[in-house]
Order: sequence, then structure tokens, then C-alpha cells
Amino acid sequence: MFSRFNKIAWAAEPTPAFTLLILIITFMATMFIGYIRYITGPEYALSLLFLFPIVFISWVVGCKAGVFISLSSALSWLIADISMIGHFSHWFVPYVNELFRVIVFLFISFLIARLKQIILVQTELATTDPLTKIANRLAFIKFAEHELNKARRYGYPVSIIYFDLDNFKTINDRHGHSEGDKLLKCVAKTVQENIRVIDIVARFGGDEFGLLLPGTESSAAYAVGVKVMRKLNQMMKQNKWEVGISTGIVTYEKIPSHIEEMIRKADGLMYTAKKKGTNIIVHQIVKEKVTKIPFYHL
Repeated sequence: MFSRFNKIAWAAEPTPAFTLLILIITFMATMFIGYIRYITGPEYALSLLFLFPIVFISWVVGCKAGVFISLSSALSWLIADISMIGHFSHWFVPYVNELFRVIVFLFISFLIARLKQIILVQTELATTDPLTKIANRLAFIKFAEHELNKARRYGYPVSIIYFDLDNFKTINDRHGHSEGDKLLKCVAKTVQENIRVIDIVARFGGDEFGLLLPGTESSAAYAVGVKVMRKLNQMMKQNKWEVGISTGIVTYEKIPSHIEEMIRKADGLMYTAKKKGTNIIVHQIVKEKVTKIPFYHL
């Protein structure tokens, strides 16, 4: 779900049909601008109009499409100028003009496509945990705020699972940070494989992870927490990592005004679980009044 959420609207890859449609429209636009050049004569400097289709296609589709439209723009202008060859001092002037014009168009096309690529990379770096490649805290909060607004509108509950890895520091101390990094990657992968597409998992930092479960009531959230804990424990045993899981789950039937309140509540429940031992889940339901569910011990 994170990859789909993180793909902002203007960065979405166009479908082949949409790409073809955009290419046809922008190509026709370049031909139309060339026709305007023909009927208005050489006195008006209208070549800047070509920048609109060039910039648009380079941003939406990419550099290759931008190159095609840049060349078609120069060709359209050249055809118009050849038809008015008598207005130029020498026959080769239109060709020289178009050579420089196409260089400028190609440069702009490359610049726009590259700018979009840089923005995409920076956006991904800002919202993705560099080690596990799942969402970071910023992306989690952004996604959660969107889901909370939907939950308020449609009246469905939202649950958060917050868990911490017990004895994780021991892995780093005994086996080195590379082993600890491997463990964190396995945790992220295991959780992703055991949640729904509409859920999101994020690494909040260190060995703490959070899950947002939109439209999930208390019993379903509890079941997800138990399932994730069991899968993680199986994975730990397979890799001979002596690491446990402390989990806090909070289900909000009355949606709070801020996501930070939910995170603080789930974080507090996680620490309550940690005080009771390891591989423990503490769950709380927030309605008009708080309801606590007995803790679960694996």
C-alpha cells in the first residue's frame, strides 16, 4: 500500500493508451502552431508557444516523448519557414534557425524530465526508511491523517499496532550491526507479507514499528496483532535470533483529532506490554470511554 500511496498523482506512470493520446494531442498542437506561423508570417516570434507541449509531454510522459515533440515542433516551424523562403536573405537561414531552435527545445525537454526525476527521488527519500524500504514516520503520519479524515466521514473505526523488538540491542552487540540490519529488513518483509494492501507498516526509528489498519474494529485488529507476532517469532526462530516482540494495539471507534494522539496511546500500551515480559500484546479500545482488553501472551 505504501508504494501506491507514496506515488503522488503527478508522478503516476501513464498507461500506454493515455501516452498515445497525449502524444497525438501534443503533435497536433505543434502542427497547429506551425500553421499559425505560416498564416501570420515571419514578423511574429511565436516559437515560444512550442514550449507548452514540450514541457507538458516531457513532464507527463518522459524525455523520449519530449524529444519526439521537440523534433516535430522544429519540423513544423521549418516547413512554415520554407514556404516563406522569399522573406529570408539566404535559402539556408531557416535551416540554421531550426538547428539552434531544436537544440534549445531538446535541452528544455531533458531539463524538465530530469527535474521530475530529481523531485521523485527526493520525495521517496523523505518518506521511505532507507534500510527497510518501508514507510518512515513522516509517511505514516501523512497516510494516517488521510485515513482518519475518511474514518470521520464514513464512521468506521481505525486501529494502530505499535511494536518493539525486545533484546534487539543484544543482536547488534554480539553479531554486529550488519546482522541487526538484516533482522530489521526481515521484520519489515514479514509484516508486509501478513497485512492487507490497504494497511501500512512503518519504521518509526530504531527497532520500533507501527501499523495502521483502516476500517478495522477491535477483534480484527487483535487478530492481526497476534498473527504478526506469531509470524515474526517464527522468523526469529528460523534465523536463530533471540528477539521477542512487545506490542501495543489501540482501536479508536471515536476518531481523535490528531494521529499523534493515537501513536502516543499505542506507544504507551507497547511499553505496558514490555513491562509484563516479552511476546505480549496489550490492547485498548477507545469509545466514549476507554475499554481495556486482557493482554495476550504468546
